[in-house]
Amino acid sequence: QVQLVESGGGSVQTGGSLTLSCTASGRTLQHYALGWFRQTTGRERELVASISGSGTRNYYTDSLKGRFIISRDDAKNTVYLQMHSLQPEDTAVYYCNTGSRPWIAITQAQPGNYWGQGTQVTVSS
Repeated sequence: QVQLVESGGGSVQTGGSLTLSCTASGRTLQHYALGWFRQTTGRERELVASISGSGTRNYYTDSLKGRFIISRDDAKNTVYLQMHSLQPEDTAVYYCNTGSRPWIAITQAQPGNYWGQGTQVTVSS
């Protein structure tokens, strides 16, 4: 099994930046796809970004393209989400996610089996 722990959330003003980290224990992340989701009260959990097991392909929600960057450091067993030009609508709890099998893509409809506890991001005007 995998344990995922997010960090780096906090409060920031509109236009600011934050970088989230998610570190895994119990299993290597190498060759496993990784994703970041976010959720607000009363709304469906939304896939924000994902990265392939090889680290060569990234996916971003169209509205976030150019503002968010997902990356991975397998030596540190960590995935990152760099967030720039933050807007109030980005306010949410952000969760990292990975699966039980290598190479399998993470999608909105088919997330992986393992989730972190979440980290709160609040963007104020």
